[in-house]
Amino acid sequence: MRTREPALFLLLVALGAGPAAAGELAGVTLPDQIAVDSKTLVLNGLGLREATVLKVDVYVAGLYLETKSSDPGEITGSEQVKRLVLKFVRSVGRAEIVKAWDEGFEKSAGRSNAALRDRIATFNSWMSDLPDGATLSFTYLPGTGVQVEVKGETMGTIPGPDFAQGLFGIWLGPSPPNPGLKRGLLGLH
Repeated sequence: MRTREPALFLLLVALGAGPAAAGELAGVTLPDQIAVDSKTLVLNGLGLREATVLKVDVYVAGLYLETKSSDPGEITGSEQVKRLVLKFVRSVGRAEIVKAWDEGFEKSAGRSNAALRDRIATFNSWMSDLPDGATLSFTYLPGTGVQVEVKGETMGTIPGPDFAQGLFGIWLGPSPPNPGLKRGLLGLH
């Protein structure tokens, strides 16, 4: 019997060691958990950005948080590590993405937008054409700011919790790019 126990143990480990669970939407799969700054973040939800009246798929967004939440105000205002990942399912030119950020910040930050202008300009300067399959990642680290990655390359960090609130508010504020995207990120499909 002792010779069978290691074999049984290995079989059980192999059966349980399949791929990590993941979220999937519109052909894009994102992991259920990621590690950021020695913290484990969980996938709060996935949303699909649709553009124009034709509802053209643009990107799948995944929101990662330390603790799941369906409260947009709590998420944007919290001083927790959080990450938003955008995986593009169609090509988008730099001019289009910069225009979308400008409009998004205007809706999200409102009167506070003027205080963010220089930081938004820096943020926009890091953008480039995004081919199908490209990824953008925005990670808020309390006390540091929002680390911006474009196509897997770290571009820099934009300081200030006000910038983070304005940025995450683009998707989670009262005027998201489309309502289904916000509901998905909040885990409310």
